[in-house]
Amino acid sequence: MNIGIFTDTYFPQVSGVSTSIKTLKDDLERKGHTVYIFTTSDPHVPDSAVEPNLFRFTSVPFVSFTDRRIAVRGLFHAYAVAKELKLDIVHTQTEFSMGYIGKFVARQLKIPTVHTYHTMYEDYLHYVMNGHLLRPYHVRQFMRAYLYHVAGVICPSERTAESLNGYGIKTPKAIIPTGVDLTQFQAAKRPHLREELGLADVPVLLSLSRVAYEKRIDRVIAVMPQILAAQPNAVLLVVGDGPAKADLETQAQALGLGQHVRFIGEVDHSAVPDYYRCADVFVSASDSESQGLTYIEAMAAGCKVVALAAEYTNNLLDDPAIGTTFTTDAQMGAQVLRYLAHPQAFDDPAPLNEKLTAISADTFGDAVLAFYEQAIAQNAEITTTTDADQEYQAKG
Repeated sequence: MNIGIFTDTYFPQVSGVSTSIKTLKDDLERKGHTVYIFTTSDPHVPDSAVEPNLFRFTSVPFVSFTDRRIAVRGLFHAYAVAKELKLDIVHTQTEFSMGYIGKFVARQLKIPTVHTYHTMYEDYLHYVMNGHLLRPYHVRQFMRAYLYHVAGVICPSERTAESLNGYGIKTPKAIIPTGVDLTQFQAAKRPHLREELGLADVPVLLSLSRVAYEKRIDRVIAVMPQILAAQPNAVLLVVGDGPAKADLETQAQALGLGQHVRFIGEVDHSAVPDYYRCADVFVSASDSESQGLTYIEAMAAGCKVVALAAEYTNNLLDDPAIGTTFTTDAQMGAQVLRYLAHPQAFDDPAPLNEKLTAISADTFGDAVLAFYEQAIAQNAEITTTTDADQEYQAKG
């Protein structure tokens, strides 16, 4: 199968979406399919760069999300490329520029479009004129317009599916959690990273994400005094970059946390597994996760997870051998301390192994392929019916 994935974000841009796409691409290729990525240009990728099966289109930074980009041209060029590649299906992973280009390509080639709904936009309205311009109603209208004439929608979680259902969207949906390439976490590339950071004999907590306000890293920093009262040497590593970093640094300084909160900055995607592996507990207070990919990655690396309670996290972290959830800051601190004080008490491998099988890249890829095949079969049926109707009308 020749598969065209259309996305506004891809490596070297680091995000849960780009990670999800690469995981899917790699697994589909392992299964013998050919995947082509249609994405935006990137200032960190020279025009002369050789990127097999990847096509970049001229773009500019997106308003309010300057680390994300929007294509400004390439509609007909993308169609010409896709026609030559003989795509069987288009898979859009954005509702913006490259998504609409993908839908145009599919319509011209008479092949189906499936879409993955990654972002809960109502959690991000505050980025646009501090929330004074856009309202949830606008998100509803926007999503209904984009998903018109889409063959099916992949929802990474129950929450995303319920959101679309709440918008009145009837497009066929499949809940397919994003998988993780477990092979990336089986062996460390930098096995001595903890020692390199000077943290060999201290408890290590980890926050790894885009450093944005909706990730609520401020709540994690706020409980550090509680944690330090019981574990005086504990250190929180904040890995990533984003608009909230300066405010978080100010918060840590105001609390007198010094070297107990270290801002590592953005790291290369290949280094991410090592940061999970060098931590004792991954902590997240984010209330905006649609699929919680970082939780899954932490689990794959053998790192316990403490995350904000929600339907998704409660189902994912359903055994203390994997992780646990909290509702208050005091609970967050207490659960982190429980893992730090009793590291061997929650090491039953069975629950984790069962969970990892369900969220593996292989399982993810199989589910997406089944969804593709369903969309292609339905499209062929519709096309055959349409052609027959047109022939009948022509004979008049």
